[in-house]
Amino acid sequence: MSYQAPYKDMQWLVEQAFTRQNLAQLESLADYDLDLANVIIDEANKFASNVLAPLNVIGDVEGCQFNAGQVSTPTGWKEAYAQFRDSGWIGLALPEEFGGQGLPKYIAQPVNEMWLSSNLAFVMFAALAQGGSEILLKFASDKIKARYLTPIVTGEWTVAMALTEPNAGSDLGALNTKAIPQENGNYLIKGQKIYITYGEHDMADNIVHLVLARTPDAPAGSRGISLFAVPKYRVGDGGEVGEFNDIRCTGIEHKTGLHGSPTCSISYGDNDACIGELIGELNQGLMAMFVLMNEARLSCGMQGVALGELAYQKALQYATERIQGSGTQGERVAILEHPDVKRMLLTMRSETFGLRSLGYQIAALIDVSEQSQDADQVNSAHRRIALLTPIFKGFATEQANRMAGTAVQIFGGMGFVEETGIAQIMRDARITTIYEGTTGIQSKDLLHRKVRADKGTALSELLVLIREDVSSVKQYPALQTSAGRIEQACDELVATLDQVILNPSKSVTDLDCVSVPFLMAMGGLCTAWQLACTAAKAQQAMNDDPDYFANVVALLDVYSTYSLPHVIAELSAVNSQVIGLNAYRFS
Repeated sequence: MSYQAPYKDMQWLVEQAFTRQNLAQLESLADYDLDLANVIIDEANKFASNVLAPLNVIGDVEGCQFNAGQVSTPTGWKEAYAQFRDSGWIGLALPEEFGGQGLPKYIAQPVNEMWLSSNLAFVMFAALAQGGSEILLKFASDKIKARYLTPIVTGEWTVAMALTEPNAGSDLGALNTKAIPQENGNYLIKGQKIYITYGEHDMADNIVHLVLARTPDAPAGSRGISLFAVPKYRVGDGGEVGEFNDIRCTGIEHKTGLHGSPTCSISYGDNDACIGELIGELNQGLMAMFVLMNEARLSCGMQGVALGELAYQKALQYATERIQGSGTQGERVAILEHPDVKRMLLTMRSETFGLRSLGYQIAALIDVSEQSQDADQVNSAHRRIALLTPIFKGFATEQANRMAGTAVQIFGGMGFVEETGIAQIMRDARITTIYEGTTGIQSKDLLHRKVRADKGTALSELLVLIREDVSSVKQYPALQTSAGRIEQACDELVATLDQVILNPSKSVTDLDCVSVPFLMAMGGLCTAWQLACTAAKAQQAMNDDPDYFANVVALLDVYSTYSLPHVIAELSAVNSQVIGLNAYRFS
């Protein structure tokens, strides 16, 4: 089975995000209404289903090939990239001034989801182009913008994010790559980086590496990191591509999944001839790179949604076709008729639906933060985006791994056989909880920087909103039981905030021990909140499409029954004294 975008879900949830965030009130988005969104989503669906999805298995089976510093992508990759580039998909949400289409994030988000479901390995470059362009727009000089942005936005060149080194992973303060000042204002770059996605490939004419490095007199640790644009081929003052810039790929990783996406080890300046240009101010590189990292983290959250959707589609088709066991009348039936298979499928369906809604709401909030002229509205949107980003990234990717495993379970023994294709999703999903910050890093960011740092202000605002929404949901008799369960989860969370998270007597070590359960509880609560909101809207629209909207209502009941209890369990873990973590002695 090839991927088919859940067009009706996407269309309807985009409408909910557009309405909920009052995007129609933003004057700058007057030309970007829901009719335009539907046209673009429809076109993207055709490209995802007809061009990208058929290449997904090819990329997994063939992988990339490395030979003498050159990387060859799988069969069909180059041609698909050319179509992707020429169709303008890379610059979908980037400024028209530099060759983009300038569309709002609320339209770009469902389009990105389609790319991620249909062929995640292929489109890994897209978030890098988006985030890299946003870095240049915000921090680069006009001279650098003029030479780099248009070819990146139009896809003539790609972007690589060069952070990690052999001895500096998540601890970027330990990196050693050097940037030595030159008389002409440029810098000589020298060092090694690893795990560089699309750091070398055969699809574009040039690759712009965004490299974190240290100047000789830089302060120690993360305070001494600067950011440099380091193209594979040097770029002249007029934007022309020049000579090779002493950047060499020394190998590619043989990974568990994402075989079609080259993950490269890169050596800069082996011959002391690698030139970089400073982006922004010296020693402010980490600040600039976080622009790209936040973009990538939100993209990772959508990867979780996208892989969950793909797993659900494949599992549903198999469950419909696989005849096994007997029905109530003794007849042979498809396994879809078995209650536990229904439970697994609908748990996946409710998870992806709720998280998709959350991802679309975040995208619309980004539009508010970028387009609104109301300072209070902008600040509120920024607080909510900052709070929801680690929750969405951490929870959605963890759930993607669970859903992939559930899909394999539905396939039974055939799920353990590579030829069915379902195992690829499980392998591809594994990395999503790791790159762009592990779940543990997301949880510490959430707990310390997003909750404790402002004494719970942003989280309290979110809880007020959730309670208001859930209270209004209770007007519908069919939703009252589920709404009551969500209110109970909110009560438990408030108690946990008072007793543990915001308790000044708790040490950092004590809090770190329970940060992941806290993130998972928040993720589950936010998913339930979104399902409650959509169920209420479905009740109002029931006459328009009774079958579809009755299913939307059913998803809330499924989630509140099978998944929401995990929120209470996670909060119970947060409230516990985890003595064993410190008492156990590893030998």
